[in-house]
Amino acid sequence: MMKGKKKRYAQIAFLLALIVGTVLIVKQQRDMPYQRNEGFIFGTVYHATYQYDKDLNDEILAELNKVDGEFSMFNKKSTVANFNNGRKVEANDMFMDVLTLSQNVNKNTNGAFDITVAPLVNAWGFGFKHQKMPSQQQVDSLKHLVGMQNINIEKFNGKTYLSKKLKNMMLDFSAVAKGYGSDAVATVMRRHDIKNYMIEIGGEVVTSGLSEKRLPWKIGVSQPTDDSLNTNQEIQTILDITNKAMATSGNYRNFYYKNGKKYAHEIDPKTGKPVQHSLLSSTVLANTCAEADAYATAFMVMGIEKAQQVLDKHSELMAYFIYSGKDGKNKVWYSPGLRKKIEK
Repeated sequence: MMKGKKKRYAQIAFLLALIVGTVLIVKQQRDMPYQRNEGFIFGTVYHATYQYDKDLNDEILAELNKVDGEFSMFNKKSTVANFNNGRKVEANDMFMDVLTLSQNVNKNTNGAFDITVAPLVNAWGFGFKHQKMPSQQQVDSLKHLVGMQNINIEKFNGKTYLSKKLKNMMLDFSAVAKGYGSDAVATVMRRHDIKNYMIEIGGEVVTSGLSEKRLPWKIGVSQPTDDSLNTNQEIQTILDITNKAMATSGNYRNFYYKNGKKYAHEIDPKTGKPVQHSLLSSTVLANTCAEADAYATAFMVMGIEKAQQVLDKHSELMAYFIYSGKDGKNKVWYSPGLRKKIEK
């Protein structure tokens, strides 16, 4: 009888200790401050908000500089700059992660996303700047440089090396690097077992847990306007993206006018020309920000109907599209699974 009582008392004492311990842990988590860091990277601004008792900005910046050292077109010592200059380069795990992702998205979007489209992008950008559009002959010539098959991949002694198959081809990771950078900072957070954080680089976002207000993270999607200077920041909608990554691509911020006609910034790798369709803004939610970034760009190239076909095959993706209706007014389409995440 006494043994039974002692056992019961021991169980009660254990439960009490467990409850007290849990309460203390929860209190400690609630009392722990949220750190806020910001800085300049990839030609844009990064923001990191996270609940931790130390400032991790030095570690965050070190991780972002690693990404910059691989994928920056403006860093003359980066891996991609060396590749574009015609050198054979050794590709580390980070580089191959992004290259493999790019190949997969390229395949899943029937070539709409292509990191080798840079020569065409440069030709059209230069053309608009100097009021001399590339001719059809020039476009056809440059199209031969576009395609993942033009990257030569060799493995030797456990290492991977990349080189060009065509002299004037180029790699451009600008449509995926910011998203990958956000993922890289999220890896820093997980390394420190941080549960609550929001990382944002130039509009590409990764979140986990709760905000300082103890609420899910909520991120706004900007309203499309003909505002190339991006001075208009009106919000179209607010999305709950806790434990998800989000990226937005939009033609409404990058366009050119020529002879009264508006040309989008995105170039269709298939036609070699700027895209012409009604999709104004593509916001994608995915498990990683690099994926969201790449698909958001691909969907801007594909247009709404073809993008919907891709979404039907990939349940891990959700999208929020803003497009111009036949009456000229902006309309919205979003994945059915996104309904419960829309705040307004």
